This record gives sequence, C-alpha cells and structure tokens, in this order.
Amino acid sequence: MPTAGKVLLIDDYEPSLLGLRHLLEAAGYAVTTEKNGQDGLHAAGRDHPDIVLLDVMMPGMSGVDVCRELKQQAATRFTPVVLISGSQDRKTRVAGLENGADDFLNKPVDPDELRARVGSLIRVKRLTDALESAETLILTLGKIVEARDPYTKGHCERLATYASALGARLHLEQEDLDALYRGAFLHDIGKIAIPDRVLLKPSRLDPEEYDLIKQHPLIGDSLCCTLRSLERVRPIIRHHHERADGRGYPDGLVGDAIPLLAQIDSVVDVFDALTTDRPYRKALSASAAYDMLVAEAEAGGCRRELVAIFVDLHLL
Repeated sequence: MPTAGKVLLIDDYEPSLLGLRHLLEAAGYAVTTEKNGQDGLHAAGRDHPDIVLLDVMMPGMSGVDVCRELKQQAATRFTPVVLISGSQDRKTRVAGLENGADDFLNKPVDPDELRARVGSLIRVKRLTDALESAETLILTLGKIVEARDPYTKGHCERLATYASALGARLHLEQEDLDALYRGAFLHDIGKIAIPDRVLLKPSRLDPEEYDLIKQHPLIGDSLCCTLRSLERVRPIIRHHHERADGRGYPDGLVGDAIPLLAQIDSVVDVFDALTTDRPYRKALSASAAYDMLVAEAEAGGCRRELVAIFVDLHLL
C-alpha cells in the first residue's frame, strides 16, 4: 500500500524522536530516524526523503548546520526542511531562514499542526519533482540532438564545463551558473526539428539550407517556453548565435542587448567547435583556437573582455 510520503526525522532526544515517529506513521508516512546531524545527512542522501524534520539543538552539528548542508547539496537542495525548536528565539528563526529552512515547529509539537505542515510541504515537493522530471526530459532531448552527429560527441559536457568556469570567474550568482550548465545541454535543442540531410551535410550549406538551420534557436525557445524552471535558460537557447556587431541571428541584437549568458555560451561554443574534429577540418590546437577567438572579438563578433577572461582560464 503506498505511503503518504517519506519522512526523515533527526533528533538526539529519543522520547521526542519516538513520539514524532508514532504521529507520522499513524498518518500514513514512512519514517526514518537518525540521532545526529552527520547520520542524518547520510540518510538524506541515501533514502531521498520527501521532507526532513530536525531538532535545532543537537550535539555536534546543530539543526541549522544540517539544514545548510542539505540545501547546498544538489541531491537534497529542493527537499523541504522543517526545524523543530523548544525556543521561539528570533535569532534561531532568522538563522534557520538564512540557511534555507522551509518551515518551523515549536515544542511541544501540536499533532494537527505537524500533519498539516508536513502534508503541505510534501505536496510542494511533489510539484517540484514533476517540474524536475519535465526538465530532465528536455535535457535528455538535448543529448539526443547531440547524438545525431558523431562529430559532436561530448559537446554538451565540454560546454557545461567551459561555461560554468567562465561564469564562476565572472562571479555570477548560482542561479546563473545553473542556467549556464543547463544551457550547455539545451542551446541547440531546436536542431531536433532540422532534417539530417541539412544538419549532417558535410559540405557547405546552400542559402535555403542555411535559412533552415537559422530557425533552430526559435524552435528551441518555443520548445522550452512552457517550463518556468527554464526561464533563465531560454535567452541562451534563443540568442547564442547573436553577434555583438548585430550580424547574428535570429534577432540581430547588438552589443549588450545580447543577454550575458548567451554571450558566454557563444564564446565557449565557438571554442569547442574549433578544438574538435569536424567533417570539413581537423581540430585546432587550443592555442590556435584562442587566437581565432581573439580575432573574432576584434572583428566585432563577441565581447573582447569575455574572450580575454576565457583565454586566461586556459581550460584546454
């Protein structure tokens, strides 16, 4: 029989642990318990709970410390965390919120309030999981596009590495770094609608074929427009073929009108294309590719400072 959800309880005080476990199991939840922060972190990574309830005051790692760790780890950062405290101290609540806590419960815990808060947060978690599943499907489609062309094997992973490193050097926010990572897999997703005879053509494209290729940023943007979680990624998808001098596509944007994340993707995309084998030429050395990037910037194709910073990283 399916459970109402998986709950991880972390509390060093056994009577409290057993009492909460009894209440939650009576409400239909599958409950795992741990008595300290380190074991709790291990259980969270192993069992993938729908929600974590933890006492604020514990020896070793406090509940706030555990919460911070959970919110910093990719596997658990979207897992709701409820801090339970016998104190209504304002500093404790502020510290919990600053470290990512989703809710608070006061001791002694009211059974009805416990069930209501846990049920509400698990519903939110399941909505988040559904969005992540949809995004995972889109990311998979991005890799399917890559797999159509044997010459682009590993392209997405390399772009993710290059773009993330350049974004980090620019001190971008984590949300932007996440967008750059996803954008590496999704920037060319619109090519899923481009026929193989055009996409894989070994010789120069004729004008009609080139016009068809130039539609892929618009197609990709359209594919991803219904997912709010990809809102920061869509400018990369739509604008990674724009040029600083306005001669790019699909919108002919000029200079800083091109979103910064798209400019980053464009620089690293060109670098990866230059340093990998193509049907029409062998891969260039990193040194030669850097020189060509600098020349492209001098010609007005991209921002000089972005290229200079990227070259200084020496990623290859």
